[in-house]
Amino acid sequence: MRSKTTHKIIMIRTAKAQWMGSGKTGHGNLTTQSGILNHTQYSFSSRFESGIGTNPEELIASAHAGCFTMKLSFVLGEAGFTPELLETECKIKFEAGLIVSSHLVLKAQVSGISPEVFAASAENAKLNCPISKLLNTEISLEYELV
Repeated sequence: MRSKTTHKIIMIRTAKAQWMGSGKTGHGNLTTQSGILNHTQYSFSSRFESGIGTNPEELIASAHAGCFTMKLSFVLGEAGFTPELLETECKIKFEAGLIVSSHLVLKAQVSGISPEVFAASAENAKLNCPISKLLNTEISLEYELV
């Protein structure tokens, strides 16, 4: 008889930031291990105004939207459903030098699922995706099941 072996997945992902100059007039770039960001510009202007480039809050919003959406897909799969579409927008609110909230806005198409099962699945994903667990802020969710 075979014993069930569980493998614990351990990953290390890396990113590098460079900054040149003062906080307000300087500029920097971000590079990720995957290369998807490769010397991608960021600056005071791209963070606090509407300058060209990315910023940490935008990257956190992207990470939270992606993590939550993937976690929801897994939760739905465990409940016996395969989503046709999950689309999440994340709105990170930065105020007085702090990230004060992360608001997830989800549109979902999942055939055959009841509103109650979907609501429970979405709440599970909101509470248990790794980025939600990492963030020390208010996390809210609104969704539309289409």
